[in-house]
Amino acid sequence: MILVQDQLKDQSEVRIDIEDRGYQFGDGVYEVVRVYNGQYFGMDEHLVRLERSAKEIQMSLPYPIEVLKRRLEILAEANDIEDGHVYLQITRGVAERTHQFPLQPAPLLVAYARKSPRPLSKMKKGVTAITTEDIRWLRCDIKSLNLLGNVLGKQKAMDAKCDESIFIRNEVVTEGSSTNVYIVKNGEIWTHPANNFILNGITRQVILELAKEEGITVHEETFNKNDLMHAEEVIISSTTMEVTPVISIDGKPVSNGIPGKVARTLQEKFNERIAQLQRVKN
Repeated sequence: MILVQDQLKDQSEVRIDIEDRGYQFGDGVYEVVRVYNGQYFGMDEHLVRLERSAKEIQMSLPYPIEVLKRRLEILAEANDIEDGHVYLQITRGVAERTHQFPLQPAPLLVAYARKSPRPLSKMKKGVTAITTEDIRWLRCDIKSLNLLGNVLGKQKAMDAKCDESIFIRNEVVTEGSSTNVYIVKNGEIWTHPANNFILNGITRQVILELAKEEGITVHEETFNKNDLMHAEEVIISSTTMEVTPVISIDGKPVSNGIPGKVARTLQEKFNERIAQLQRVKN
């Protein structure tokens, strides 16, 4: 079942107008929320970010956050999602194709749920990455539908038989094509500050909180490619990738090419957060 505005519909019934501004301009915002044990993880934080993204592009949500939250819960239940994710997007709606905003916008909400296992093997073994130029626009803090720069970066990684591209803008490491990026230096974590050059990931926020709880010093400061290539550990994170070590970049091993202590510690703490959802459910 798919959620369209306030109604659940069979996928075969859903049609999107060719003049929807999301289709023609990428004029909209989106979120992906993880479901563990039938419970949403970080739902409130995702919806707050969704509302912020919408405001940044001068668009209103079609429903209050609390109403939207309940409808997404119903969507997951209707699709019997125990472990998976929900994708939702809101466009500025259908209007005659002109670049300026329509005079009477009618934002359109579409959301669907999918079963998807946790990436346990990649989290355990680590993944590989390449570096590439960050060619994206200057408002990466907005989770908009304009993802062509990210798509091209991810495809470069796939062409190189790697899992992720790590973006570099003016010699500064920003983030991955679909992840946030961290390095470990002298046992401390470094990650790009949450400004307009990166998306402040919900998983990122949890990771930094967990690190501080464990007494691991966190620096939300920029670092360069040399720092990246000589780091003790490199970690990526996202809603779907969780906390994943990077063991090779541009064909060169990260440290000894084995997932490190900080990554393992963060994974253990993250698992404890997920286990708390089980206790709430029970």
